[in-house]
Amino acid sequence: MYQFPFGEKLHRLVQEDRTPKKVFVLGVYASAVHARWMNGKTVVCPALAVASEPRIFWDGNEDEAREIIGRIKIPAELGTLTPAGKNLNGPSAKVLDEQILKPLGFKRSDAWLCDLLPETRINDNQMAVIEGKYNPHIDEFGLNKVTIPERGDVFADKERCNEILRELEESDARLLVLLGDIPIKQFLNVVADVPYSTLQEYVDLYGYGNESDVVIGGKAMKVLPLAHPRQIGGLGFHSKTWFKMHQDWEKKK
Repeated sequence: MYQFPFGEKLHRLVQEDRTPKKVFVLGVYASAVHARWMNGKTVVCPALAVASEPRIFWDGNEDEAREIIGRIKIPAELGTLTPAGKNLNGPSAKVLDEQILKPLGFKRSDAWLCDLLPETRINDNQMAVIEGKYNPHIDEFGLNKVTIPERGDVFADKERCNEILRELEESDARLLVLLGDIPIKQFLNVVADVPYSTLQEYVDLYGYGNESDVVIGGKAMKVLPLAHPRQIGGLGFHSKTWFKMHQDWEKKK
């Protein structure tokens, strides 16, 4: 079982409400609950991934974050953990609700949510903190080693694509929304015959925010590739081009 810093175990995040839905949203990989790690007045890390989110595309609810982080035991000599800033937990979920589902006329209850990889991974920034700030204390304080894999380039193999296909069929959704290039390349290009493999190629053919027809698993449905929530919400390093293109689409909707 993979573990986060300070001991929480990694959990898979999947759609809980399995009733039929109107739209199926496919992202890349699950995020995590982030904590501010303080030692006295020193910020060791403003947003350390310490636990799996309580559900897929979690909205960062502060009460839930406080409860999850509050059960994590950290040696007093290493400081304290408190919920990270409001914009550091659940930002993608807020983008999904307000800037993707809402313009399309859907609520969260209308959507079946899925990720290529239903688990979080450690990115380069998190790994730097773990190696530089956490690992040096493992032996002295008896801390667990962080065993969550680093973020790679492949998020779904053939077996995982088949799992997603079964979820798509179970959802009964007639619209498939893909978030960014990776779901196009690592899912759609595997299960369907389409003349594009990137969002830009799709936009060149159909225009941004326009649905097109596709046959997946023998079933005709609509597909709508959109930019990744990071781009749409201007979260951290992002493309101004995709940010503006999505804003223009929202205004039209």
